[in-house]
Amino acid sequence: MHDAPSPSELVAAVKSFIDDAAAPQLTGHAAFHARVASNVLATLLRELEQRPAAEASEAERLQDLLGAPDNEDLATMNRDLCARIREGQFDAATPGLFKHLKTTTISQLAIDQPNYSGLAAALSKLG
Repeated sequence: MHDAPSPSELVAAVKSFIDDAAAPQLTGHAAFHARVASNVLATLLRELEQRPAAEASEAERLQDLLGAPDNEDLATMNRDLCARIREGQFDAATPGLFKHLKTTTISQLAIDQPNYSGLAAALSKLG
C-alpha cells in the first residue's frame, strides 16, 4: 500500500496554503503573484485529474479516424492527422474529423479555461 499523498493532493495542499494562509496576508504585486500561482496550481490540478481521460478519448477517436493500431502513441497519431489534413487526404467532409477536432478542443478548453463563457454550451452540444 502506498501511503504518500498523490501529486493531486500535494498540489491541492499548496494551493490551499496560498489561497487560505498566504494570499490574505499579501497586498499589491505580491497578492497578484499569489493569485497567479493559485491559478497555475488550479490548472495543474485539472491537468492531473482530466488529462488522462481526455488523452485516452482522443487516442480512441484518432485510432478510428486514422485506422491506427491500438498501440500507436498519441503524438504520432496527431502528426499523422496533421499530415493528412495538410496533404488534402482529410478535409471538412471527412467523416468524424470535425467532431474529433471539436471534442479535442473542448476537452482542452475544459482544462485550460473552465470558466470560459461558452464552455457549458459547447459541452452540452457534444453529446
